[in-house]
Amino acid sequence: MDWSAMIGWGVGFGILVAAEMATGTFYLLMLALGCAAGAVAAGLGLALPLQVAFGALVGVGATVAWHLQRKREPASRPAQSNPDVVLDIGQQLHVTAWAGDGSARVNYRGASWSAQYAGRGTPAPGEFRISAIHGSVLQLVPVDHH
Repeated sequence: MDWSAMIGWGVGFGILVAAEMATGTFYLLMLALGCAAGAVAAGLGLALPLQVAFGALVGVGATVAWHLQRKREPASRPAQSNPDVVLDIGQQLHVTAWAGDGSARVNYRGASWSAQYAGRGTPAPGEFRISAIHGSVLQLVPVDHH
């Protein structure tokens, strides 16, 4: 067992993890896994070229796997229409009257808000759902009663 090679791989692992924490680049963690694999190879007594090959194979393989996984996931919605970011998205409210330009004043959460119709056709008074918030203007769509 070559302790100096294992320590070298461990230092590389630590540097990559620290760099990931500083930058938020998750791919660096995948490369850190490659360093960990190199340390395991050193612990098994493999020669330096095999350690490098094993570390590179694991690091690059993990990076490619992570990239492909991220590519398969759907793109996240913009923050102003993402219910994971803005908890008001999807909430319902009642509109008593619409102006000719598709705007309205509505009461929501105990305050008066500006609203804009974001649905199709001409808006009519009734129940609406918040689909997005642009600044302090609620974007409203009709509630689907199906």
